[in-house]
Amino acid sequence: MILGNLLQQFYNIADTLIVGQFLGANALAAVGSAYSLMIFLTSVLLGLCMGSGAIFSLQYGAGDREALKRSIFVSLVLIGLVTLVLNVAVFVWIDPILRLLQVPEDVYPLMRDYLWVIFWGLGFTFIYNYYASLLRAIGNSVVPLWFLGVAVVLNIALDLIFILWCDWGVKGAAWATVIAQAVSGVGLCVYTIRKFPEFRIRREDMCMKWQTVREIAVYSSLTCAQQSVMNFGILMVQGLINSFGVAVMAAFAAAVKIDSFAYMPVQDFGNAFSTFIAQNFGAGQMKRIRDGIRVAVVSATIFCVFISLLVFAFARPLMLIFVPVHETEIISIGVQYLRIEGAFYCGIGCLFLLYGFYRGIRKPGMSVVLTVISLGTRVALAYALSAIPAIGVVGIWWSIPIGWFLADIVGLWYYRRLFSRVTRSGILKSV
Repeated sequence: MILGNLLQQFYNIADTLIVGQFLGANALAAVGSAYSLMIFLTSVLLGLCMGSGAIFSLQYGAGDREALKRSIFVSLVLIGLVTLVLNVAVFVWIDPILRLLQVPEDVYPLMRDYLWVIFWGLGFTFIYNYYASLLRAIGNSVVPLWFLGVAVVLNIALDLIFILWCDWGVKGAAWATVIAQAVSGVGLCVYTIRKFPEFRIRREDMCMKWQTVREIAVYSSLTCAQQSVMNFGILMVQGLINSFGVAVMAAFAAAVKIDSFAYMPVQDFGNAFSTFIAQNFGAGQMKRIRDGIRVAVVSATIFCVFISLLVFAFARPLMLIFVPVHETEIISIGVQYLRIEGAFYCGIGCLFLLYGFYRGIRKPGMSVVLTVISLGTRVALAYALSAIPAIGVVGIWWSIPIGWFLADIVGLWYYRRLFSRVTRSGILKSV
């Protein structure tokens, strides 16, 4: 899962790297700002797929194959409809969205051109994440990785062809991404249907039983809310960043790719932890849950400390991957961001584990609460601190780790309160 989502990051990272090096600061700012919007839209679909995946894990762990197939059909229909509505909406409201994000006039046409093409790949994003969640729910995380690896290589190759040879500009980067997404999504769908006949939907499985619909809708919508609220907060901060001009936009565009790439493994560790907890919770394996919690905390902490040290020490060389050496202002702003936020990855690592744990024990609502605390703090502090002339844009950078740690405190407090009601011999029995 970690390798798969690291590869998935290459979709936009490849666009950002090639655009930043060959098309200039305005194009870098356009593609980077579009990334925040696309992450928000993708998070809605990813959250729905992750929520369904947790249900799949619980039913697979309990050995209820009939319920699993009904859930596959119901979730496919529900998330497919959401994808269709979302896709139509973004095409219709693309200009109001860009105005809401306060995109500067010299970046506006480039960002609009990029997004108009990228939006055509939203359906393929849904297909890939849906079948990846299904396979991961049954413990198969290798196959999604292979399909994604092929798509990433294709994306990079097409970026170079469309931008350097065909001279299509930012549209070329967008088309490269859409084509790569189509290959990974359709390919994984065909593979799953052919290789796992036990998951093929029969006519008798095509029933929208209220209990199944309710379970999928509630669980998926809560996980979706947790994912989308998190990224909606980032989108609101993106609008604030855009108001500081092209240099800050370009610096943030490059730095946030490094940032996302750095802590993405621990995010996926949290997702894998959620699947582990859900499968064992469904199977009633409480000792394995206790052991898993201990291993997860130690592993995530070691990883976060190691990555924080690397990002802090190599902030400038990392920025130079995306930004030409003569863009000194952009590089300086990006290094400042990375050294502030990168020093506190343990905060986000703990938060991802808490998200995964509460999803796994059928309490996804708590994940939403923690997300609201984290993002609400970040947005409020970002706007408040950046408005002080002596602090400025640095206040936006500091608001991020502060939000993480406040959410961690609440999540750990609730964890202790939850287990104070559980007997020593029956952990999670009363959850």
